[in-house]
Amino acid sequence: MAMSHQQGSDVLTFDVRAGVATAALARPAAYNALDLDLTAALVGRVEECRERDDVRAVVITGSGRAFCAGGDMRVTASHQPRPDRYLRELTKYLHRLIADLRALPKPVLAAVNGAAVGAGFSLAMACDLRIAAESAYFKQAYTSIGLVPDGGWSTFVPAAIGYARASHLLLLDPQVPAATALQWGLVDEVVPDAVLPERARELADRLAAGPAAAYARGKQLITAGSLAHLHDGLEMEREFIVRVAAGREFAEGVRAFLEKRAPDFRGVGGPGGA
Repeated sequence: MAMSHQQGSDVLTFDVRAGVATAALARPAAYNALDLDLTAALVGRVEECRERDDVRAVVITGSGRAFCAGGDMRVTASHQPRPDRYLRELTKYLHRLIADLRALPKPVLAAVNGAAVGAGFSLAMACDLRIAAESAYFKQAYTSIGLVPDGGWSTFVPAAIGYARASHLLLLDPQVPAATALQWGLVDEVVPDAVLPERARELADRLAAGPAAAYARGKQLITAGSLAHLHDGLEMEREFIVRVAAGREFAEGVRAFLEKRAPDFRGVGGPGGA
């Protein structure tokens, strides 16, 4: 009989059943936005998945209506007058998470149940496969609040869709619905919302029954071949996001976000920490 093991926390639920580990981000009131606790919890669970022989495939998904809304801007804004210091700490955990997902010798499936925004977009792209609900969407989001991408976004997204479309997302920041994400190659499959958990489990079961050693080495080859500069990119992203977070544009971007208005970047008197 297959063993089942369940654990939970205030920010992340974790379940292992029949070779499949499922980690569900559990801050639904905050649209599963990443703070230090949630990001550190994800790091710990990925490490656990590496060590456990009974885990052969991993599913990452969200609770409630969102997959992950990116970094929690309300938490970031509360660290005044130096939100850049908080982002330095947050990206330390986030970038370890991303690197660990790519180094994990087991396939990882993102079941994108809703909005994948900012670092949530990056998190989904760090996985090996992505299946999305019809209502899900992707949004770069960083530049709209005066930041630059992190979490490997600048490596994963151009690798998946090309630099031209990646530049479009970076500069114009459109919302990309699931159907368009499928057409562009950001996701592998789109299913009705109600079907997503069942279809994700079906795919994860197939992965768990597959050739573990071949998957592990094959994943390593893809990472080396297509994402060879990931670690350098993560370092550059962290340096740049911390730098711009100390500037006036990000201060205006956060104010506008909290006040639910469009930011006035022309009115801040120059880029500051650019």
